[in-house]
Amino acid sequence: MGRGRILALPYPAQGHVSPMMAFCRVLEKHGFKITFVNTDFNHKRIVRAGVGKDSLSMGSNNINFVSIPDGLDPEDERNELEFPKLCQSMLLTMPAKLEELVRGINNNAAAAAAAAASGDDGGLSGSTDDDDDDKITCFITEFGMSWALEVANKMGIKGAAFYPMCATYCNATTFFAPNMQELGAFLNSDGIKGCGTDQLPEELQKILSLPTGDFDTPKIIFEYSARNLKAMEKTEWWLCNSAYELEPDVFAKVPRLLPIGPNLTEISGRSRAQIFQEDSSCLEWLDKQPPCSVIYVAFGSVSTLEPTQFQELALGLDLTNRPFLWVVRPNFIKNSSSCAFPDEFKGTRGKIVTWAPQPKVLNHPSLACFLSHCGWTSTIEGLSSAVPFLCWPFFADQITNKMCICDVWKVGVGFDPVDNHGLIRRSEIKKKVDLLFNDDNIRARSSQLRDTILSTTAEGGRSFENLNKFINWLKE
Repeated sequence: MGRGRILALPYPAQGHVSPMMAFCRVLEKHGFKITFVNTDFNHKRIVRAGVGKDSLSMGSNNINFVSIPDGLDPEDERNELEFPKLCQSMLLTMPAKLEELVRGINNNAAAAAAAAASGDDGGLSGSTDDDDDDKITCFITEFGMSWALEVANKMGIKGAAFYPMCATYCNATTFFAPNMQELGAFLNSDGIKGCGTDQLPEELQKILSLPTGDFDTPKIIFEYSARNLKAMEKTEWWLCNSAYELEPDVFAKVPRLLPIGPNLTEISGRSRAQIFQEDSSCLEWLDKQPPCSVIYVAFGSVSTLEPTQFQELALGLDLTNRPFLWVVRPNFIKNSSSCAFPDEFKGTRGKIVTWAPQPKVLNHPSLACFLSHCGWTSTIEGLSSAVPFLCWPFFADQITNKMCICDVWKVGVGFDPVDNHGLIRRSEIKKKVDLLFNDDNIRARSSQLRDTILSTTAEGGRSFENLNKFINWLKE
């Protein structure tokens, strides 16, 4: 018998697709075949970014890409502000479409196996292991897409949940579980409309980063999270893309969460399913810069800046008088399809691209620091490259990651906003850049942390051994 085919389902954002793909590449090396499910919207973007459908194989015959609709129209926004709308739409649309997809794959595999066994396959009969391998026999869903485990359970298929973010954030958000009834009653009462989100538990307010007066978002996020948490009870495997050595206290509190990472994107870029087309010309530009001199600025695939903040950032980078590589993707400025740089912006020491091959950039010897939104994928890529951080988080786990970077691991610094609206002035940007460049202790701690990560994922390391336990279960 063959091992069967794994279905992988990430949340539809670059910082979630990339770690799931990196994990799938690891599984591929152990002989597994994978069907990687994107939303139709992201699938088209990945094809465009890779310049054609042939790019999806990325040198592999064992991972194939398919897609199902998320329920939104193509012109609908899918940035962080539209997260609740996207979650609602996915729950209404995707379960039925996913079941339809899996039944189609498994029916085709069964038909091929039957034809091979009867000799009706045009002389191609023989071992049916390959046909068995084409049946979906396991779901691996991201925590935020764990509703899909309901589909797996309905179809008699085993499953596992994969958490692509840090364990600290997982521990914070799973406080939903013991307080589910109490929190649900509060969110569904008229009380929240009378007192606002400032009456939510303080921990939840920080995690969600909700503005006071937002009455609908907490309920939507709660209902979506509750659905996923309930579905996750259907599996014994809660995998986390982190390491025990990075978050020992949290893993001790949540023993069910198994650290198997960080699973890193290959520096070659082979394992990256990119939503935006990479501009590799920045690597040639980096080659011309002095060692440990460049500020790398990137805010992920969904975060956006207000026009005033964008201008302050541009002028702040100018003010540092240091070389910088800045990723300014389409729709980076709120309510604007184009990026209007301030008239006084010179940018003579910088290179601006719409998207960069981030692992290669972070491992380049000219890199000095990473001005980041602190998404977990960016965080572990920076940690694994021993690059200190300038932290500019926006929402959700980014807030938690910034805390870990600055307060726990002490490998970065944050910015101090000038007002309640969170505006960070150009002078503050220059101040913190200068501070980081002159702090040799942060750089030394960054190198130590990189060595720790490499050790735990190497043979004999804790994450390595945990991953092997899971792979042995997959082979059962």
